Parts: sequence; structure tokens; C-alpha cells
Amino acid sequence: MTDVSKSSQSTFEAAAYGGDGWSPRTRDHRAELGSIWAPHAVDSEWRPLRAVLLHRPGGELAVGNSDTDAHQLLDRLDLGLAGEQHDAMADTYRAAGVEVSYVDPQTQALPNQMFCADLMFMTPEGAVLARPASTVRAGEERAVAARLAALGVPIFLTLYGDAVFEGADAMWLDEETVLVGRGLRTNQSAIDQITARLGQVGVTVLSCDMPFGTMHLMGMLRIFDKDLAIAWPRRTPHAAVTALRARGYRVAFLPDDAEASLNRALNCVTLGPRRILMVAGNPTTQSFYEGLGVECLTSPADELAKAAGAIGCLTGVLGRDQAP
Repeated sequence: MTDVSKSSQSTFEAAAYGGDGWSPRTRDHRAELGSIWAPHAVDSEWRPLRAVLLHRPGGELAVGNSDTDAHQLLDRLDLGLAGEQHDAMADTYRAAGVEVSYVDPQTQALPNQMFCADLMFMTPEGAVLARPASTVRAGEERAVAARLAALGVPIFLTLYGDAVFEGADAMWLDEETVLVGRGLRTNQSAIDQITARLGQVGVTVLSCDMPFGTMHLMGMLRIFDKDLAIAWPRRTPHAAVTALRARGYRVAFLPDDAEASLNRALNCVTLGPRRILMVAGNPTTQSFYEGLGVECLTSPADELAKAAGAIGCLTGVLGRDQAP
């Protein structure tokens, strides 16, 4: 009797066509984080920080120094000192138990690549990839997308059309609500796309108009705990304060405009409930935070701040503990 190869038989009811041996995929996408995908996810601004994405500034700052206005820097930077301060910040994260990953572009980075908070916004199901508003920064998101892929972080949304969005314009008010600032860096087209995509996973998006002459929502509002937010007086959008108070937050206002303006006292990252990493050298603001029961870790960033950002802007938040 002649053997008949399996491949010559009917495919009906073969495992590949749904027959015996077919193994259906029954878990949803979120349940696969931590197995197929990396475990990184975010649904708050205050739960314990687990992982961040950074880019250590290097030779690209020499390009920026050649014409600071053309590259949207405030002043020329000392490359060596900027790198040292960035390393100190990364070491502080590690000492606090936070996993640190680097963008590590495969080609020459652009002068603003270090501001990773602008280039992504994390959700419980992956990253919203930014589309920076300025031609000076166009393309930075490609390096971040490549690194996210290498880390196993899914891309939840890639913006299209005329949308522009920077991650520092968005924040979680609670696990079901995101606030997005509309202004210089984020337009209505992006807000519409983010609203539609997040709506598919049960998240509501609120928007507020940013004051003219400001950069990001992050620059005027930070959340330190489930019931504590810090805002910039006369600058934070009314709608943002109203939305926070409606959700049970105490909104405390900065006591010192000078430290916030000159040394980025509000440009910080929440490490966990009432625990933050902030720029060193802001004694009035630090005392104010501590008076609210906030533990303050500090790291120098005055040289990095010459590029128009500090610790908050430099830090792409990849993962926090999730709501139970």
C-alpha cells in the first residue's frame, strides 16, 4: 500500500484551519502585557514609578549650540556638565528602584532628543507615539518608536494627517480620564484622534486651552498623589483646576514664580504617592512641597534647563503600578 503524504490530504478540519489542535487566542491585549509584550503601562500620574525612557545628551548639543534659537534652546550648554547632570538623574532613578532604558538612536540625534516626555504618552495598553509640532523636532519620534519596539512596548496610537501632539501635554486625572492641553504643541486634530482611540478602551479625554506663550501642560501642572496636584498660579487653565477639584484633588499653588520660571521647580517627576524627583536648588519650593507631606529627592539640572526643560521633560514615563 502506498503511503499518502499528509500534505496531499484534504485540509478540512486540519489544525491550521480550525480543526483538532487549533489553539484559539482568548486573552485580550491588556492581559498579554508582561508575557508577549513588555509589562509597561500607565493609568495614573502618582502610582509607584517602575520604568522610564531617557536619552543621554551628547554631540547633538554642539549642533544646538551653534544657533540656539534655530534649535529652540534657551542658551548654549556645557556638553560635559549636561551629560554629568543627566547621569546623576538616571542614577537617582535607579537608586529609587526605577528601571532606566535609553533611546540610543542609531543615527545622529537631534538637539532636543533628550526631552523624552514630549515623544510619547503611555496608556494601559501601550504608547501614544507623539508627532512633535516643530520642524526642528520632526523625526525624533522615529528613534523612540524603534526603541519602544525593541523593548516590547506596543504602539497604541500613531497620529496621522495634520495632527501634532507632544506627550507633555497629556496627563491622567484618574484611570478613566486623561486631560490634554491644546496649544502650541498639541492641536485639535490630535486631540480628536486621541479621544477616539482612548474611547475604545473606556477612557474619557478632556481638553483645555493653554495660555499663549506657554509650552506644555506639564509645565504648569503636576500630580503628586491621588488627591494632591500642584499648579502654577494665574497660568494653569481654569478647566484643568476645575476637573481636578471635581475628582477630589486638593490643588495647591506654587509659592514662588521665580524658582519655577528660572530653575524649573515644577519640572519634576512623581516617583510614588507624595514622593518626587525634582531639580536641586529650589529651597522655597522644596520646603513648600515638604509642608504638603511630599518627600523630595533632588538632582542637579540647571545646565540641562538651558535647553528649555528639566527632569520632567527629560523623562519618558514607561511604567507605573496599575489600579487594582
